[in-house]
Amino acid sequence: MSVPQNLLLHDIPDYHKLDVYISNGGYDIYRKAIKMTPDEVTNEVKKSGLRGRGGAAFPTGLKWTFMPKGNDKPKYLAVNGDESEPGSFKDRQIFERNPHQLIEGILIAGYAMGINAAYIYIRGEYHKWIKLMQKALDDAYVKGFVGKKMKDTFGNNYFIDIYIHKGAGAYICGEETSLMVSIGGDRGYPRYKPPFPAQRGIWDMPTTVNNVETITTVPAIMKIGADTYSKIGTPGHPGTLLFGVSGHVKKPGVHELPTGTLLSDIIYNYCGGVRNDKKIKAVIPGGSSTPPLRGDEIEGVKMDEESLKAFGTHIGTGGIIVMDEDTDVVKVTLRIAHFYHHESCGQCTPCREGCGWMENILKRVAAGEATSHDLDMLITVANNIEGNTICALGDAAAWPVRGFVTKFREDFEKAVKEKRTYIPPNIVHGRRNTSEELTTIAS
Repeated sequence: MSVPQNLLLHDIPDYHKLDVYISNGGYDIYRKAIKMTPDEVTNEVKKSGLRGRGGAAFPTGLKWTFMPKGNDKPKYLAVNGDESEPGSFKDRQIFERNPHQLIEGILIAGYAMGINAAYIYIRGEYHKWIKLMQKALDDAYVKGFVGKKMKDTFGNNYFIDIYIHKGAGAYICGEETSLMVSIGGDRGYPRYKPPFPAQRGIWDMPTTVNNVETITTVPAIMKIGADTYSKIGTPGHPGTLLFGVSGHVKKPGVHELPTGTLLSDIIYNYCGGVRNDKKIKAVIPGGSSTPPLRGDEIEGVKMDEESLKAFGTHIGTGGIIVMDEDTDVVKVTLRIAHFYHHESCGQCTPCREGCGWMENILKRVAAGEATSHDLDMLITVANNIEGNTICALGDAAAWPVRGFVTKFREDFEKAVKEKRTYIPPNIVHGRRNTSEELTTIAS
């Protein structure tokens, strides 16, 4: 079978409309899936090699197998569309251009795991995309493609209800345990794992959390077959990815490309190169939480998780941020540190205190009041945050700071001075310039 060029973002006018989606084979893949057993559907996803598109790149089919069998407890599917990672804007393309494939993916995933309720969690600032997604979902309900009417529409006993849950704009709710807590009506605080979501998730019931792009990919896999899908891109991380490219490029936007596509090809062939044809100073490959690459090391870099690991970074959400030669990396690092300090939930001491330390030190660097010792302190603080928090926000804050300071040390050294004169804010009266006056008054 020939593989379509695009599996997620189709070049079909009005594809977001239900009648257009149906006329192009929409919901036929679900009809195909329910002729298989749930285990057969899960095994097909496992065989495809699909890995999560939300940042961690965990094997999707394997995650589905963690869901307990049977119906002795309610089970839930949480579809993560929070997308609060700076530099990431690919999920909203699906909400806008292909919402029904996402819905069909939820039907297939729900059938495979025996789930009767799914929540699409969308970040609070996505007002436009929430409305678009709700319209698509309402149309699917009216048509009998979602809810209890599914039994009559598709002729089997399975059904699933889908709800859109609007977040309140907290970055921390993109973390899966915070997301589940938020859906349950509580403050979005991360929690320890284990127990894992499949054991105790929404309302303490078994839950699977998948990214929007991940779930939208499932119908494509079922359509072309796992064997065909597994041959797209790189073997260890197959399929297509939605790369959201921003920064100093001539044509920013979202491009669906096979995994393993050269980073230089994405920048120069698909995005038209760097603005004003300047040189590249730095590239963040997967959203603001991933360590940066220097401009002089991007040649030959492939955009997949295993390839990027060799360069000490990650694919993340595929949010590529390009910075030209005139970029002030000190200011970039400060801005990123400020974001993570602001978004830290404050539950873990290393993150709560460490993010503040990093931001304050970077403020001194940016103001020209720091020394080389402060740069070493930045790396030490980042090292003490990484791996010592309940969720990965601590890592997300530490990685870019450490990465920029390490890879662009010369830029940071230019911003600091040899030594700093420290004037304590509180000095006893006897040390003040007015000490003689105070002595005279006292006598």
